[in-house]
Order: sequence, then C-alpha cells, then structure tokens
Amino acid sequence: MSQGNGQQNVMEAQDAESLTGALASGVGRDLRALRKSRGLTLSDLAAEVGRSVGYLSQVERGLSELSISDLRRLAGALGAPLSWFFVHEGVPPEERGIVVRSSARRPLGLAADGLTEELLSPDLGGAFEVIRSLFEPGAELKEPALRDTEETGYVVSGALDLWIGGRQFRLKAGDSFRIEREAFRWRNPGRVRAEVIWVIAPPIY
Repeated sequence: MSQGNGQQNVMEAQDAESLTGALASGVGRDLRALRKSRGLTLSDLAAEVGRSVGYLSQVERGLSELSISDLRRLAGALGAPLSWFFVHEGVPPEERGIVVRSSARRPLGLAADGLTEELLSPDLGGAFEVIRSLFEPGAELKEPALRDTEETGYVVSGALDLWIGGRQFRLKAGDSFRIEREAFRWRNPGRVRAEVIWVIAPPIY
C-alpha cells in the first residue's frame, strides 16, 4: 500500500467518526446559532448538504450523532472552518458559554483586505455578538456595506476613518460610534494597526 493511500484511509476513518454526548450537544448549538446568523432555514441548509430537515433538527438539539464528514460539509455550507466547532474541547464545563479565554478565541472569516477578526462572545446564541477587529495600516473597505443591524464600536488603539450614511468621521483611540442600519465603509489612515471592539445586534457571523 502506498503512503498516499494510507493517508487517504486515515482521513476516511476520521470522517467516519461520530460526535456524541456533550461535544455533540455543543456542536449542535453552534450549528444552530451559525445557521441563524447566516439567515438560513433548516430547509435551506438541508438542501445545501443533502440531508433531511429532521436529521439536521436532531443534530442541532444534540439528539443525533453527527459524523465528522457531515460536520465538514455543514461547515463548508456555513462558511466556517471545521475548527470553529471544536473550541469547547478542553474548556472546563463551568466556563462553557460564559468565559472565553484569550487562547480560545474563534477567528471570524478570512484575513482578507487587511482585516482580522475574533469572536469575543462565548457563542452566537445571544442577542448580540462582541468582536475584536484589527485593521492593518492602509486597509480599506472600498464598497459600502449595509446590514440589518445596530452596531456600536470602541476604538482601542490606532485611527479609523469611518463613513456612515455618507458622512465621514476620523476616529482615534478612546472614541466610539454607532451604526444603525446605514451603509458604511472604513479605512485605516495610519501607519499602525487599529484595534476596534465591535458590538453587533443581532449576530451576523
């Protein structure tokens, strides 16, 4: 047997493994919150991954085993890395859903266009989410974004140019702002990275 075939067999064996118990329950809650934040119904997601609505409903409630293979497909359909669902591993039960250690923050999206983001909230199941955004020097969102949300931000360090509804603001460390269902875009005009703590309701990631 070639080494390549051996690696493939290992990957197939891993994909056949199923999540059970507390881990399955936690993954189910994360799946439900992430699906809702994407604006998808169970029917939408079921059609995307080729599974029944009933099966996905049981998975979200922690009532059905979930294979790694299925979780991989679900993660792909929801635009999330597979590692997103295993952040609770090694976390003391009394801290789950309450405390987020700095070493266990979940990354959001891709580090594209000079923006890196982390989820500071324990999960996406609440009425809002808290995000740490890092804007590299010169990073810019050139096309305005419009979201059906209310958002508040606090600039921890650096500077950020922010356009809200066509109005431009230069924000520095210690400044804060609010965006309420208006088109916005941003740019880091400085030579150092800007850090912003962002609160968004309802969750969008």
